[in-house]
Amino acid sequence: MRSPTQRVLSQGDLGSLVAEGLGDVGVVAAAELSGGTFAAVWRVRLTDGRDVVVKVGPPPGTPVLRYERGLVAAEATYFRLVRERAPAVPVPSVLAATDDWIITTLLPGRPLAETDSPRARTELGAAVAAVHEISGPYFGYTGGRPSAPDWPAAFTGIVAALRADAAAWNVPLPPLDGVVERHRDVLAAATRPALLHFDLWDGNVLVSPSGGLAGLVDGERHLYGDPLLDLVSPALFRRIEDEPDHPFLRGYRPGPFDAAARIRLSLYRLHLYVLMITEGPSRGIARADGRHDRLTDLLNAELTLLTA
Repeated sequence: MRSPTQRVLSQGDLGSLVAEGLGDVGVVAAAELSGGTFAAVWRVRLTDGRDVVVKVGPPPGTPVLRYERGLVAAEATYFRLVRERAPAVPVPSVLAATDDWIITTLLPGRPLAETDSPRARTELGAAVAAVHEISGPYFGYTGGRPSAPDWPAAFTGIVAALRADAAAWNVPLPPLDGVVERHRDVLAAATRPALLHFDLWDGNVLVSPSGGLAGLVDGERHLYGDPLLDLVSPALFRRIEDEPDHPFLRGYRPGPFDAAARIRLSLYRLHLYVLMITEGPSRGIARADGRHDRLTDLLNAELTLLTA
């Protein structure tokens, strides 16, 4: 099923974008890539022999969540930051970009979702630790989206915006009043706005034929905040703090997960589940498929843990 946010493009459309961004070069062949549900992503062979990736945002006027406004431009910002400040981390080079589309180099490898590799997961942990050394000027999203001077205010606002989206889309959520606010002191332990990828699920991690980390893609949802936020999606639907031998942790080498860190990780899983529940209608996902109920069960488990 195609998401309503994914624009339908022809090879002619791609040729026009390539010409606008790269000049006197044409398109020989193109194939749409699967895995994501927000933007349309194509692998394109150019007449000069290069293979590039063309990502195009939703059609104008398409309803999206509040934090998703300006995501394509945000991705260009993330890749440029990482290539400049953490050059050992394998992210694509931005060849051309506007507010609506981005053209990048094509990285080698296959998604971790298709070919599991403990070595790639360990190297991902080390790469993410390097990215976290990059600090931002504030907490929250980039590109003019809401930000804040401290992490508790930023994170509270992020969750509040998702709850407002859920209300606008008539998406039911469990009672969440005061849940984040009660843990303001714990969230305040994050005092440095680290650069976070946020979307580190296996589809956004590329593995080389030898099993190493070949690339980290889809940086469009990046923000500045608590590094622990990036420890949720590498162990999607699980609690990484209960898996001390997880290969990502071997590479990342975090400090001990004390009680405060565990509360923050629980809050960040709560945020992720609220986001995934809320985005369902915008992606054309029917509640009848069971996804909403499964995610709500996971969300309720975190609420139970936070109120214990």
